[in-house]
Amino acid sequence: MTAKFRTDLAAEMRERSGSGELPGVSAGEWSERGFDITRVDILDERGAAKLCKPIGSYITLSSRALAERRPEAFGDGAETLAGLIRGLLPEPGGLTLAAGLGNAAMTPDAVGPLALEYVLATRHLKTAMPEALAGLSPVCCIRPGVLGSTGIESAELIKSACERVRPAQVIAVDALAAASLDRLCSTVQLSDAGIVPGSGVGNDRASISRETLGVPVLALGVPTVVDASAFCEDEAAKGMFVTPRDIDASVRSLAKLIGYAVNLALHEGLSVADIDMLKG
Repeated sequence: MTAKFRTDLAAEMRERSGSGELPGVSAGEWSERGFDITRVDILDERGAAKLCKPIGSYITLSSRALAERRPEAFGDGAETLAGLIRGLLPEPGGLTLAAGLGNAAMTPDAVGPLALEYVLATRHLKTAMPEALAGLSPVCCIRPGVLGSTGIESAELIKSACERVRPAQVIAVDALAAASLDRLCSTVQLSDAGIVPGSGVGNDRASISRETLGVPVLALGVPTVVDASAFCEDEAAKGMFVTPRDIDASVRSLAKLIGYAVNLALHEGLSVADIDMLKG
């Protein structure tokens, strides 16, 4: 990654790596329900070195309607995102551990913990009432907090939970950093390559991935901050991050979107109205 900008988005890295095909990288774009979708597949070490990302698939769903929190975009956004999640999940019906990464007390970093408020935790209910809840998949949730508050790496806590409950897969939700102001709170990135919490703001923590946890990891994230040096030449801008003034409302809206999308992806037959009833 160049020193000029910092981003967690593979789509941005590809855009800023020049035009034309890149060795070890495959990409495509399409639209669905009014949302712009970009898929970047990093195929080998050449692509990983070029885009500074691990080998894997990275999909972004984008729309200004998300940043503007248009009510009519919520249902279509949740359904579209759910379809993309299902496309990357190896075992949609298996036990899923949902992890809400980040600091709930710091608004731009609260996407993960807030998203879990909308995820249906069903593992304990299915154990107690397996026949009544036969149509739902088993899901459990964990909010590992941040190292500064707990003294324990998020990856360590999630690994311990995996060893105890033995999930088929992990879905990790976190806040991201972008290089473009247009991406702020208007994009959701999905990746099957896992995630390194804090990497977007230069505070890399232990990786949360198949390699570290022993199970597939699907990472979802929303860019809530932009490195100020990406658009400001002032030396004082280095190390500073910019976030929208309405970040509180945006983070809660996007966290709800992600939580609903995870439910729709994991529980076949559920609708947005069903989740409204269960989580309202």
